[in-house]
Amino acid sequence: MTLLYFILILGVIVLIHEFGHYFFAKRSGIYVYEFSIGMGPRLFKWKRKNDETEYSLRLIPIGGFVQMAGEEIEDDPDVPKDMKFSIKTFGQKFMTVIAGIMNNFLLAMLLLFLYALFNGAPQNKALIGEVIKDTPAYEAGLKEGDRVLTVNGKKADTSDIFALELQVHIQDKVTLEVDRNGKSEKVTLKAKKVKEKGQEVYKYGFQITDEVKTGFIESIIYAITKTISLLHQMVLTIFYLVTGNLGLKSFSGPVGIYNVVGQASASGFWALVSLTALLSVNVGFINLLPLPAFDGGRLLFIIIEKISGKKVDPRLENTIHAIGFFLLMALMLLITYNDIIRLIK
Repeated sequence: MTLLYFILILGVIVLIHEFGHYFFAKRSGIYVYEFSIGMGPRLFKWKRKNDETEYSLRLIPIGGFVQMAGEEIEDDPDVPKDMKFSIKTFGQKFMTVIAGIMNNFLLAMLLLFLYALFNGAPQNKALIGEVIKDTPAYEAGLKEGDRVLTVNGKKADTSDIFALELQVHIQDKVTLEVDRNGKSEKVTLKAKKVKEKGQEVYKYGFQITDEVKTGFIESIIYAITKTISLLHQMVLTIFYLVTGNLGLKSFSGPVGIYNVVGQASASGFWALVSLTALLSVNVGFINLLPLPAFDGGRLLFIIIEKISGKKVDPRLENTIHAIGFFLLMALMLLITYNDIIRLIK
């Protein structure tokens, strides 16, 4: 069942992402060779009547693509010139590329809205729940009901940012500024290394809880604010990766995601819905990065063309994207290796 959930979750996220590209490509009159879900060898394909596009399902359920005329180096003489991506207006090209990212964020908001509507809308506050006796949190004087405002002077008043800051400083002393019954208090503590199921882990000794509100409007507000909060967390994550505060071992690839899907499935349907929303935001954010092989890299070239008024040499652009894709695959292999080692341990 975990494998089935894994394929379904990634399949839905990829389908929604690629459909964004496909929809705006068709709307802009761009010739689309293929709309594919999955990568690698093709399992099957089909075509609609009076439609040039081949719709494919491929073996590896990670990723997908929309192949459009005008992106290749060699010009295709069989495709009318006005149906090629390369000659479309700035707005048409921009929307075709960014639509996949937009769809991922919209999917996340929809799923978070449904989650909140049926389960109540968490307020995403960094509220301290149970504080366990004889732990660093208990000995430091942290109390149930404290609302965290900052960690080491940095704003961390949402559960997403608070969790990230704790992870970044897991081996260091942290000073929390908390709101306790309307008064500002400071609490300094350090996680304790303990053995759990044969592994060494760090424990503070408290749980994060949250207030929950119900209602249609509250669910809409939660869907929007939670998506923004997750994006904020991801921006900080990239920052901490660049500065060296987080290493590559903190990240997960397909194997790690598969493991998390298994854990979420044990918690029920709504945990899987919440996880799908989180992964969808991740896919959208990563694709937004202005790096080769990502949608953000393609957007960067489109913007450069607009500013300079000159077309970028397609050979140069494709070469840069190819190098970026190679480096991305190498990074994915390294992260997957780390996932497997972590799983074995």
